[in-house]
Order: sequence, then structure tokens, then C-alpha cells
Amino acid sequence: MPASALIKLTVATLVGLALLVGLGAWQLQRLEWKEGLIARIEARTERKPVTLERAIELTKELGNPSYLPVRAEGRFHHKRERYLYSISLEGEPGWHVITPLQTVDGHFVLVDRGFVPDKLRDPNTRPKGQVQEVVAVTGLIRTPEEPALFVPDNDPQANQWFSRDLAAMTRSMFPGGTVQVAPFFLEAAESDVPGGWPKGGQTRLKLTNSHLQYALTWFGLALCLAGVYGVYVWGAYRGKQP
Repeated sequence: MPASALIKLTVATLVGLALLVGLGAWQLQRLEWKEGLIARIEARTERKPVTLERAIELTKELGNPSYLPVRAEGRFHHKRERYLYSISLEGEPGWHVITPLQTVDGHFVLVDRGFVPDKLRDPNTRPKGQVQEVVAVTGLIRTPEEPALFVPDNDPQANQWFSRDLAAMTRSMFPGGTVQVAPFFLEAAESDVPGGWPKGGQTRLKLTNSHLQYALTWFGLALCLAGVYGVYVWGAYRGKQP
């Protein structure tokens, strides 16, 4: 094998190895992150629910209070409900109904009441679920999120939302910025809603964790590439021997 060809092959192999090993290392970092997230979810969901006021305080203390259980009492402002596109835990496409709750103390929090199929998006199709009296809501904190790369833009005018944009939802519900809401969503637990809709308890608590398998795959490919390179170079070297 000419020296120039060997140099090019070696450089290409080293680049490939660096890429494969880098991907494997990245997956190990993701594994550590995912294991920490799963542990945090398990620890927090086992706690007793706190009041909304205490949850707001914990937001300042913890930074990210996701999955902490909260209990709040108040009345829903059903005329201001918003619809977040989602897939139910059973795999059915539809909408999460997000409604502002005004507590007996005057605080506001945006409550994700749960899932409805598209045919029940219109509140007139589920009048029993539009409870007017004071209710007690128990749920888990969910923080606002940045939209993923291929997620459509939210359309406030059409009341079609594809990401949890707390600030934009609040502005659409309360034009003029006259109302201050809690800095998180409250994702309602499963409960006996009159008429059965919206259906709460949609929080995904069991997360997939395949990062170790992915890491081993990338490292395995790196090992195969090194092996192929070694066999090829050794074969070329042997071919030159008398």
C-alpha cells in the first residue's frame, strides 16, 4: 500500500473512531441524566402534596420543581380553557384541556385537566365536566418547555397549542397582563370528573432508558472499525512480504 494511501486511510479511520467514541460518551452522559431524572421523579411523586403557595416557594428554592405533587382548591375559568395537542397514554391523538384555576386565596394556576379526543374538544360536548363550584385539584408540577425542533408553532388565534408556553398561554387567557399565574402548570391526577372528561392522570412517569444500549452500540462499532482497519493494514503489509 502506498504511504499516501495509508495516511489517508489512517486519518479517515481516526476521524471515524473519534466520532463513534464521542457518540458513545454522549450516550453515557445521557444515561446519567436519565437515571437522575427517573430517580427524581420517583422521589418527588411519593411525597405528600403541598399547597400552591408552598409550591411557588419551592420553585424559588429548587429551581425546577417538576413532578412535585400539589393540591389546590378553587374555581375553574372554563371560558378561558386552551387546548394543547397531545397523544394520550393509550396512543389516541387529541388535546389536553388547560384551564386557569383561581384559588380561594386569589392565586391563579394553569391546570392541565387532562385529555380529550378531538371530537370532545368543544366544551359543549362535555358540559358535565365544566364544573362550576369550588373543586380540589391534586396534580404534579410541570414546567414550561421549549418546543422541539419539528414541533409546529403555537397558534393562539386558533387556540391550537403544541408546546407548553406558559407566558403565551397566560397572555391569551388574560390580555393586558392583569393576572399573574404560578410559574408552572399543574397536571391533574386521575379523578372522578363528572361525565368522565377531561381524563386526568396523563403524566408519563415511566420513562424509557435505552442509553446504555446505544452507548454499547457506538463503542462496538468503534471496535469493529478499529478491527477492520487493523486487518486491512496487516493484510496489505503481509502482501508485500516476499
